[in-house]
Amino acid sequence: MTTSAFGTFFLPGPTEVHADVLAGMLRPMIPHRGAAFEALFARCVDGLKPVFRTTRPVYVSSSSATGLMEGAVRATPPGAILALVNGAFSERFARIAAACDRETDVLHAEPGATVALDEVRARLASRPFAAVTVVHSESSTGALTNVRALTALAHEFGVPCLVDSVTGIGASPVETDAWQLDFVLTGSQKALALPPGLAFGVASERFITGAKAGRSRGVYFDLVEFESYGSKHQTPNTPALPLLYALDAQLPRIAAEGVEGRWARHAAMADTTHAWVASLALRTGRRFGILAAPSERSHTVTAVTVPGDVDANAIVQAVARRGYVIGNGYGALKARTFRIGHMGDHTLATLGGCLAACSDAIDAVLAGRS
Repeated sequence: MTTSAFGTFFLPGPTEVHADVLAGMLRPMIPHRGAAFEALFARCVDGLKPVFRTTRPVYVSSSSATGLMEGAVRATPPGAILALVNGAFSERFARIAAACDRETDVLHAEPGATVALDEVRARLASRPFAAVTVVHSESSTGALTNVRALTALAHEFGVPCLVDSVTGIGASPVETDAWQLDFVLTGSQKALALPPGLAFGVASERFITGAKAGRSRGVYFDLVEFESYGSKHQTPNTPALPLLYALDAQLPRIAAEGVEGRWARHAAMADTTHAWVASLALRTGRRFGILAAPSERSHTVTAVTVPGDVDANAIVQAVARRGYVIGNGYGALKARTFRIGHMGDHTLATLGGCLAACSDAIDAVLAGRS
């Protein structure tokens, strides 16, 4: 099969990166405590604000998103953490809270579902909490949580909500200021279509004010330090300069499409993938499906369930032989799901090629000739 130079990599992250963005990383080194860097950093932060829909500073961390997850937990006031867990990455948020010596109360949902708001309300009413943790788009299952409603509910009890939107920001509507989000973070390698290694976050002014009173914020991921250095167009630690160059190259591309346009393109890719799964089930007469419920599906990741007698890993391998990379199921879901990451700079055209390869691979696997 002949494939294009761009458009064959459909993991749920890292995502495919355009050649011109990769080429942007080849610029020469500069001092990170000088005017040239400050201009670069200011340009990057200004470009990220519309993506987050905020007027607040955007923190840029030379780390994976896990670093800012830990920073957010350490920035919360003393007290127990309520962790909403509906997949592997929300479970990681809960583990981070526990590793920071925070009492962690976990509310579980079945894989592919989200935690019901009435369950959250009952738990919040049962005792005081310092914060709620949630994953917006759970990329292990393809489930999307309504973080606007969840944040509003947490605020009824005076509790801040910490939102991991690693596969949400840049693909699904997120209104940081309008929804009064306390802290929201993402990673570079997902819907923003950048190389891995940067994390971005936004904290409300109220959240940072509360964090300043804390004594266990750590050093490397201290959000108060990010706020302070950001006001000077600097980072508190040595930045990954080549990755900032890539960000500087990608942000004008994002601005040219517009954030709303990016949301719409991701929604269209998700709808197309969901329709493909439905047609696959009809065409083959087999029980292929989608793990997440129709009202709770991510715009960026679809976890496709396979019939009980079909090995999902065999499908992933067969797709790879046809020149496309998709994702295995994650953790306990590995044998019974595969995942398509329809995000970043992919389009309906590139997605079409991937889905055609998936159809051909599945037909071959079902026929015993992958």
